[in-house]
Amino acid sequence: MPHLLRVSNLSFGYNKESLLFRDLSLTLKRGELKAIVGESGAGKSTLFELILKNLKPLSGKISVASCSLVFQDPYSSFHPSYTLLNQIQDVASLDELQKYLKLINLDYELLLKLPHELSGGQLQRASILRAILMKPDILLLDEPTSALDNVIQLEVMKMLMNHLDTMAMLLITHDMELAEWCADEIITI
Repeated sequence: MPHLLRVSNLSFGYNKESLLFRDLSLTLKRGELKAIVGESGAGKSTLFELILKNLKPLSGKISVASCSLVFQDPYSSFHPSYTLLNQIQDVASLDELQKYLKLINLDYELLLKLPHELSGGQLQRASILRAILMKPDILLLDEPTSALDNVIQLEVMKMLMNHLDTMAMLLITHDMELAEWCADEIITI
């Protein structure tokens, strides 16, 4: 099975004297969920920026298939002046919208609202909905359930894991218990 993500000997730092990564390598195949854990400031979110090619590595190589990203802060991932539905249909097909709304326990009427009219948890679930409807090869998850209560967190993670037959996932989390529960491999940076 081919790798959807291959990071080879990646080195990066915002200055050359203080590198966040030195010779970091990892691979990800369809069906795998790997967790990235580390202290704040260790470079977990920076790694996602490198994978998305928003930053250029100092050395090393990244080859990656199509990605969707779920940000830690859902308020920064939606434009404040447009309804959620407009922002979702701009990037994704709505063919399976009703199915996923039910799976993540979100009412359709909430998608007709502006982002500031939703709670953090509702907005985070809308962000996850948008990312899944984009049908990526890889789902990059940056603390995707931190705004959710424990019951909804478990439901959302189970729903995400049920999609591993169609994609791969890379999860950033501070929650070691969550990482141990869901990840095939835990990568500490």
